[in-house]
Amino acid sequence: MCMTTQPTHMTMTQQAQMSPYLLVLTRQRDELLARIAQQRGGQLSRAEVAYTHFDHLQEDPGQMNNERDTEFAINENETAQLQQIDDALLRLQQGVYGFCLECGTTVSEARLLAMPQTTRCLNCQTAFETAHAAH
Repeated sequence: MCMTTQPTHMTMTQQAQMSPYLLVLTRQRDELLARIAQQRGGQLSRAEVAYTHFDHLQEDPGQMNNERDTEFAINENETAQLQQIDDALLRLQQGVYGFCLECGTTVSEARLLAMPQTTRCLNCQTAFETAHAAH
């Protein structure tokens, strides 16, 4: 497990090194928002889309419930992804991006490249997953 330390703010050089992550996160955010808009059928609210999509009285109620549950799960996942991206962009803006929120150490570049919205170093993520695997 990592030792807990307070993250320090980045130097100007470190901030310049973070610009590729800004581009990746911004692109991911734009793609996710476009996918959500496409799935919703444009500018309709999710409630309007759900009502239109599930307003089929002749269909099997079990099938409708299954489809609705699947779409709600997808929506929740997309909302969580969007929040993770927005949180990472905020950390970039605040100059604390790339530091583990658990222990304060620097997150490896390889990890940030693989998952730029990550909040934990590999050691802390492994410990988190191990602790939550039993639940």
